[in-house]
Amino acid sequence: MNPDLFRGVVPFVAVAEELSFRRAAARLGQTPAALSKAVLTLEAELGCKLLTRTSRAVSLTGDGERFLERCRAAVAAVDGARTDLRAEGNAPHGEASVSVPFLLSPWVLEAVEQLRHRHPRLTVRLSVTDRIARLAAEGVDVAVRIGEVDDTSLVAHKLRDTRWVTVASPAYLAHRGTPSAPEDLARHDCLVFVGPNGRTRAWSFTSGTVAPRAALVGDHGPSLLDAARAGLGLCQAFDPPVAEDLRRGRLVEVLADFGMPGPALRALCVRDRRKSANVRAVVDALAGAFAVV
Repeated sequence: MNPDLFRGVVPFVAVAEELSFRRAAARLGQTPAALSKAVLTLEAELGCKLLTRTSRAVSLTGDGERFLERCRAAVAAVDGARTDLRAEGNAPHGEASVSVPFLLSPWVLEAVEQLRHRHPRLTVRLSVTDRIARLAAEGVDVAVRIGEVDDTSLVAHKLRDTRWVTVASPAYLAHRGTPSAPEDLARHDCLVFVGPNGRTRAWSFTSGTVAPRAALVGDHGPSLLDAARAGLGLCQAFDPPVAEDLRRGRLVEVLADFGMPGPALRALCVRDRRKSANVRAVVDALAGAFAVV
């Protein structure tokens, strides 16, 4: 086996992911000059150009993109193996990075409270974002996601099933009336979510999908629910975020006879880290928090 197998690989992966020698150096605790030298040595050894450098930018060549994909998986595997060995037989400790969508953050905070109570040596770094994180590349231990996951490099743990519910405030329904069928939505103000792809999400019913007449379009789910509570219109969401509002009467479910199953909620982790004590502790706490919704 080549004893220099990984020489220059970690610096290259860091620079390729950051597209900046300065940011990569800060991430690795080295100098930009040291990283530049390591990458140049690696390129000379491979006999090809991995990065294109200008005074203002760094970009990957075609060879660099192909090499990055292979190296990223290898670095994640080694990092996961080291993490597993360190954590084996030990209680969770150190830092666990968790990524969660805005709409689900309240339940993740409940899970963090459980984690802190059970494992006081564990610190949670929480990222609340609707952006899809690259778990291995960004060092995310566990990501909570909504719906199907087709990335074979990840392990998915189902937290719970959901159902779609269409809701409005009592004040809105008193003023505008209650729809009795999905086609009645054409006469109502609807609060519609727009995804990262810029397309609005159709509403799901047993009779089919409906593109509602949008009175308000937004890319932040909690804000749309705030608008529904304020009486601005009807909103469709999956049930966990509105369960407490329904119990307290702040929102009322309509079209319940046309309700459809919603997307499952899952906790994702990189396959090589699935046995980490920290990952297991986070997933167990998440499962407990979502089970009581």
